[in-house]
Amino acid sequence: MLLTTQDLQQMQSAYPDYRLELVDGEIIVMSPSGYASDEVAAEFIRQLGNWVKPRKLGRVTASSAGFNLPNSNTRSPDVSFVKAERLKQSPRSFADLAPDLMVEVKSPTDSLTKTRKKIQNFLNAETQVGILVNPDERIVEVYRNNCPVQILQDGEHLTIPDLLPGWTLLVSELWPVEFD
Repeated sequence: MLLTTQDLQQMQSAYPDYRLELVDGEIIVMSPSGYASDEVAAEFIRQLGNWVKPRKLGRVTASSAGFNLPNSNTRSPDVSFVKAERLKQSPRSFADLAPDLMVEVKSPTDSLTKTRKKIQNFLNAETQVGILVNPDERIVEVYRNNCPVQILQDGEHLTIPDLLPGWTLLVSELWPVEFD
């Protein structure tokens, strides 16, 4: 039996402490990401949000913001960006669209194969750019439909000129700081 968005909403109401996604008619319980992975996601959000908000370019959200995608899946990326003209006001529930940009940060329990599949799921739903941040390897993978994957490492800059002209992020700034 395939479940629906309504089933997901009922399940989420019954279990509000769990992060749930609806993928191909099945409800998936998302595990916590881990401290370092969440710190990387928070840094990405901070860097992106600090650039986007004063320019009023759109909305930047974290992993609790879900998207009802055109393929009937309801997914929640670790970081997302939606252009202002596509989402003039924040919905109280999930957004009924695909974000323009989505980011997944690999946690210790994540499978790279499943994470890349999730990114492809968003790209198939009209997300323009999908990013995989892999703290274990200290690399960033940038995905676009019909383009080769772009791999960035420490010392390189992430730019997304088609969505965020002028924004740049030094990859090495994503990783957690080590204190002496």
